[in-house]
Amino acid sequence: MNDNPILIKTFAFSIRIIKLYRHLVDEHREYTLSKELLVAGTHIGKHVKEAVSAESRQSFTTEMGLALRKASETEYWLQLIHFAELVNEKEFESIDADRLEIFKMLTKITKTSRERA
Repeated sequence: MNDNPILIKTFAFSIRIIKLYRHLVDEHREYTLSKELLVAGTHIGKHVKEAVSAESRQSFTTEMGLALRKASETEYWLQLIHFAELVNEKEFESIDADRLEIFKMLTKITKTSRERA
């Protein structure tokens, strides 16, 4: 992996999401919300990786926009999991802080990319 901060952060976040998914399945036997979280949370990094490898600025902007949407969707699933009391407040705040940092970075990247187009 290169030294691109958004790639590094989204990859690390994907690992956290995978671990949370495993915890939800193993400890709570929760399969529906956890699967939605797994898909949305790991697709943030997938779209960022595709954006970095994009062949055009338009493709870059589109993929970063998709990553931003997945970060927003991930917030929804994390909130449901939190309010269903499948994670405690400290666990929720920790992973959501990471998600929010990524969301802010993606917002700035997407906005800048659109302005330059």
